[in-house]
Amino acid sequence: MTVAVRLVNVLTPGEAHGRPYLPPAGAVLPAAVTAALQAGQRDTREVSAHEAAGFPTVATALRAVFDAVAAGHADDAARLVNEMLARTGARPRLDRHDGEPWHLHFHGAEDSLATSWAAGCATGLAVVLGSERQDRLGVCAAPRCDRVYVDTSRNATRRFCSTACQNRVKAAAFRAARQSAQPRKRTASRTAQPKKSSASA
Repeated sequence: MTVAVRLVNVLTPGEAHGRPYLPPAGAVLPAAVTAALQAGQRDTREVSAHEAAGFPTVATALRAVFDAVAAGHADDAARLVNEMLARTGARPRLDRHDGEPWHLHFHGAEDSLATSWAAGCATGLAVVLGSERQDRLGVCAAPRCDRVYVDTSRNATRRFCSTACQNRVKAAAFRAARQSAQPRKRTASRTAQPKKSSASA
């Protein structure tokens, strides 16, 4: 799921942390895709320009699933994941590398890197959506941010994509509370002032 989140947040346009966000393209796209994939599998080799070109489409499809869950449309999210599974031909395979024990991977029917990763990400989303954890997929609740996340907290209370957005919202709430308190203080100060005597000197 880490890779799915990274692909969406890096490769889809929108807003991030209060600012407009445009994903990398052209010559910098391969490095961005490589970094996103290495977040889930450190030994991932450098992605070529040709391979990288297929990943923005994958990221867009993954984002649609997160958006559907955040909007409370679980049925739509499940349909989208099923379409991805069918499109990629996701199939299980036991792999072993880097001295690790055998473990389960999901690959696409094609050998392309983008299809293979899309199949794995779709399978991960299917596992989440098919459990009681489907509400763990989220879109950042901070203003002007639509980056996604997977809530791994124990009590499922996460609402933001990052600590930066959480702090941004807290700071804005603190400023708003302080500003609203100032007029009340001025009013209280005027009320507390002693009234001038109307008697003549």
